[in-house]
Amino acid sequence: MSISLQKGQKVSLTKEGKEGLNKVIVGLGWDEAKPASKGGLFGALFSGSAQAIDCDASALLLKNGKLVDKKDIVYFGNLQHYSGTVKHMGDNLTGAGEGDDEQIVIELNRVPGEYDRIVFVVNIYQAMQRRQHFGMIQNAFIRIVDARNGQELCKFNLSENYDGMTAMIFGEAYRHNDEWKFNAIGQATKDPALIDLCKRFM
Repeated sequence: MSISLQKGQKVSLTKEGKEGLNKVIVGLGWDEAKPASKGGLFGALFSGSAQAIDCDASALLLKNGKLVDKKDIVYFGNLQHYSGTVKHMGDNLTGAGEGDDEQIVIELNRVPGEYDRIVFVVNIYQAMQRRQHFGMIQNAFIRIVDARNGQELCKFNLSENYDGMTAMIFGEAYRHNDEWKFNAIGQATKDPALIDLCKRFM
């Protein structure tokens, strides 16, 4: 049964009855908030004219809690970590539809030992130029799925008001005493681009 996480809650990924769990899918999802209908003829004409919001999910592989090399950023421009253990399944440009909008697959047992933490972040592409922010997004979540059978292990729904925020540190997987755990973070930032978000971990 899936665990519904609260902000700051931690859960084990590789013990407590999860023996053999080596590969997980990190699913991230969001929906564009529906603008308030203005009604009338003009409302009907222009209600569908809102610009699509392109959110980009990325995984940052940290050594001793630090991002030390750009090759350790897995995102739409670098879909696979050089070790082959972290793979981004591709960019979703709109966030439309049900379920995960973007997925990152991790082979936990094969992640090189020097990496102690994998942070999952999402930023709005060209947020400043498009004047977009997370207050224009709803139903945002991050979930962990057992890749062997598609079973959802845990899910963290972001429910706070994120007006004016352009990026989000969703959560992190980290090693602790030879086991992998997941930490639900949900920290919003005003970083305008992925590179600015990455600087927080350098």
